[in-house]
Amino acid sequence: MKIFVDAQRCEGHGVCEEVAPELFRIDDEGDLVVLFDGDEVPPDRQEAAAGAVRVCPVNALRAR
Repeated sequence: MKIFVDAQRCEGHGVCEEVAPELFRIDDEGDLVVLFDGDEVPPDRQEAAAGAVRVCPVNALRAR
């Protein structure tokens, strides 16, 4: 699974961080920080990533 972040859409709500804190963090500037290398989600974190994609209120996250 790959995750794509649309930084222009992200408004820093932090819902993804609440659902998958091991994968996403909102920094002090309100910007989304991805906590894994590249755009490929580790296999043991894919369920959490899918949950974060589902709850993003502005559809800034996409999974493939």
